[in-house]
Amino acid sequence: MIKSFWSVYLFALLNICLLSETSAKISGSNLTENSSEEPKKYNYLLYLPKGYTTEKKKYPLVIYLHGSSQKGNDINKLKAYGPPQLVEAGRNFDFIIVSPQCPSGVRNWSEENWFESLFAELNSKYEIDPDRIYLTGVSMGGGGTFDLAKRYPDKFAALVPLCAWDSDVTNLCNIRHIPTWTFHGKQDAVVPVSETEEKVKKLRDCEGKIELTVLENEGHGIQWLYEKQDIYDIYDWMLKHKRKAK
Repeated sequence: MIKSFWSVYLFALLNICLLSETSAKISGSNLTENSSEEPKKYNYLLYLPKGYTTEKKKYPLVIYLHGSSQKGNDINKLKAYGPPQLVEAGRNFDFIIVSPQCPSGVRNWSEENWFESLFAELNSKYEIDPDRIYLTGVSMGGGGTFDLAKRYPDKFAALVPLCAWDSDVTNLCNIRHIPTWTFHGKQDAVVPVSETEEKVKKLRDCEGKIELTVLENEGHGIQWLYEKQDIYDIYDWMLKHKRKAK
């Protein structure tokens, strides 16, 4: 009887220890997750089309993600190239453009939870067509385009990642329903074209809607694509698409 008592006691004690350890692990996991998911507020440049204040309608939105060299707290750095440079030079667009800035010390566009607060703010302040929201970026911003869309696959109507860096194929099939046109310079010595080709293969394997344009004589600096209005008119291509259900 004494032996039976001690068996029951030891069994109960073991379960209490296991429950305490499990509880501690869950608590620690939640703390880590919550700290990484804490909403962040990033500065951004905003462009509103001519006539925005007088025309009562919903506008398409293009979100542009810059490359790693433009991180920091000087928002004017974003005007070196891409859509912010074109806006600064006086070019007009018939859609809203938002260009957030990734802070210094943050590895890439996926490290912090900045998108949700930005998205909520834009939708509360501006007349945005929810079915015509587009995402594009270059280098780190190209990788951010893939990664952000993977995390929020119900938000975007089309994607244009350029020479995507620092992203992988994990969960890439989440975006198979989103039309994507990706570009890469074949001579790119910074980010090998194979990184984009791997993503294209993965998406095609899961019947994704992706187009690849390899620029034969180009290296990493293909941000000039944002200036083109001929066969590489990425704005015209994006605007043809409306958001589809996942």
